[in-house]
Amino acid sequence: MSSRAALAVGLIAALVAGTAGAQSASKRGEDSISAEQRKLQQTERQLREERQKAADARARETSVLAELEVIERRLADKQRDIARLDTRIKRAAGDVKTLRGEIQSLESLRGGQQAALGRRLRAMYKVHVQGGALPMLLSGEDPGTRAAAVRHLTSLASLDARLIQEYRGTTERLEDRRGREESRQKELASLRADAQREQSEVDRDAAKRRILLAKVRDERAYHERMVGELTEAARRLEAFIRDLQAKQRRLAKIPPPKPGTEIPPAVGFGTLRGRLPWPTEGRVVSAFGAQVHPRFGTRTFRNGVDIEAGEGRDVAAVYAGHVVYTGWFKGYGNLIILDHDNEYFTLYAHVADILVKEGDDVKQGQRIGTVGDTGSLEGPRLYFEVRYQGKPQNPEQWLRQRG
Repeated sequence: MSSRAALAVGLIAALVAGTAGAQSASKRGEDSISAEQRKLQQTERQLREERQKAADARARETSVLAELEVIERRLADKQRDIARLDTRIKRAAGDVKTLRGEIQSLESLRGGQQAALGRRLRAMYKVHVQGGALPMLLSGEDPGTRAAAVRHLTSLASLDARLIQEYRGTTERLEDRRGREESRQKELASLRADAQREQSEVDRDAAKRRILLAKVRDERAYHERMVGELTEAARRLEAFIRDLQAKQRRLAKIPPPKPGTEIPPAVGFGTLRGRLPWPTEGRVVSAFGAQVHPRFGTRTFRNGVDIEAGEGRDVAAVYAGHVVYTGWFKGYGNLIILDHDNEYFTLYAHVADILVKEGDDVKQGQRIGTVGDTGSLEGPRLYFEVRYQGKPQNPEQWLRQRG
């Protein structure tokens, strides 16, 4: 091979080797990029999974107040069902008692009718033994005597027919009452079984409520969640009252108050500071103002007072007013709000039975509800607020002092 040919072969070999090296380097670069992309995709996938887990955890972490509300609403529904069943049970039991009384009377009446029929049968038997009624009719030659005998036998036959008819009627009425009594007894047994089943569900829900409230009292995490939710509930109630006030102003065509006019007017409700009657009989167990939890140290502000009272005790309007809201409010249970004019409102919460409706006008001292524990964390009590221009006032400064 000539030197020129050898040089050409060497150049070609070098070119091929260089190309192969470049291809190899390019492939390594592509592999590195693919690996980085795979790592990035894996990281993104893990991030999405973590976000989904966090979202699932938040979804599982239900609101304590919402959970309490679901339980209490179900309890209230079940208790209403039980009350309706109790009414039906009493009515059915009364019907059974009445029917049993009628059955006894009819049995006594039928016994007397049986005795009367027995006497008639014995008399007829004697007549039959003596040859029957026909010889008696033919024995007398006097037509008057025969006519009298015929009338007597006809009268006896009519009496017998009436006795038999009355006996049959009594028997039919007796069978009817027995059938109705049996039917009502079955209905009564069914109603009692339904009531027992409903009561079992009430007991289960009441146990769930006790467990939830025990967690709120004893576990810091539950307590702190509840404090946060109650604070938010108080803010929502404040906003709700502002909206109610604005609505009442529009209805009455009253302009909103000017800044700096927070001094309450000395008219109507405003003249009774320290002289209002108490909304229920009881003692204040949670005062107005800043509160520090003795165990967990959490700080809250209470816009009203808790009055401890027996469940079912009357709740009365402290002053004449207009009912502007009745119903469930998260964090407060059953709530009643009264408008007393001149920007004054009173609020009554944790009520068991609401006895007024929105739009009603009430008088001072009028019964508007009963004490309960709806939305309460501490048992039966009345939560009571006084507000002026939407701002909470210390209720104890408005209620008359007790001796």
